[in-house]
Amino acid sequence: MNINKILSVLWDYVLMTVGSFLFCFAWTSFLIPNGLASGGLTGLCTIIQYGTGIPIGWTYPILNVLLLVLGFLSLGKGFGFKTIYVIGLTSILFEILPQFPQLVVLMDEKLLVALVGAAMESIGIGLVLLRGGSTGGTDIIAMLINKYWPVSPGRVYLLTDMIIVTLLLFVPGKGLVDMIYAYVVMIGFSLGVDFVLLGNKSSVQILVFSQKYKEIADHMISNLDRGVTALQSVGWYSQAESKVLLIISRKYQMNEVVNEIKKIDKKAFVSVSTAMSVYGEGFEEVKTGLKVKKPVWNKQQGIANE
Repeated sequence: MNINKILSVLWDYVLMTVGSFLFCFAWTSFLIPNGLASGGLTGLCTIIQYGTGIPIGWTYPILNVLLLVLGFLSLGKGFGFKTIYVIGLTSILFEILPQFPQLVVLMDEKLLVALVGAAMESIGIGLVLLRGGSTGGTDIIAMLINKYWPVSPGRVYLLTDMIIVTLLLFVPGKGLVDMIYAYVVMIGFSLGVDFVLLGNKSSVQILVFSQKYKEIADHMISNLDRGVTALQSVGWYSQAESKVLLIISRKYQMNEVVNEIKKIDKKAFVSVSTAMSVYGEGFEEVKTGLKVKKPVWNKQQGIANE
């Protein structure tokens, strides 16, 4: 194992440690002290205990072990070991952090607590998932579904947690108000996770209307390494034929692309719109649930070999 790989593995565990701390801190300092609930495997096991009498000490490890086995089989051993590390670390932190009452934040405004807790929790989980780990429970379900189908982890969390939180209505001592605040935490958490995981992968579609389209296209390809498609166009008022440039770029590269266009032609008309999904070379692969063997391109023969 070379030094770069060792440093990469260490960096994974550093970020997962930070993420685990943020996740536990959100619960022990904000959500739990203020009486707020949410979804997740812990919530499900608690509801099972209330409804059947089976203690959470039995259902929580059994369900987590089952999900870990699925994680091992579908996501690889690296995922499983990292998840075991995070589950062990969060279990310890959930025991240690409550011992420091000075870290508890009590507020009368529960909506603000819900939003802050959700934001901190989503950042923590996002860091863990980015490095290939998980806190167990619905995290594993989210990663399994996201591997085979183009469904964002945040949406998986939202769907499973909606089902779990709705069950609060059948739990003694809980009511509609508790469920509403739980939904606030869930929605904030879902949006936050998607932002952390997908923020840098978000793409934009840029349309460029300029008389200097050839110069702009050459500059994009040569200097910014961006693909450009020239579309035939006709100005309806002038009936003048021209080219409209279509450029797909990552969202974080958008300002650079637009600035370079304006350097070449200050009068260029630039339209930017969000692309929900972009599949292809340099972007995302299509997730269909099937393993597709990628062809190997033979440059000499100009054909693709299977």
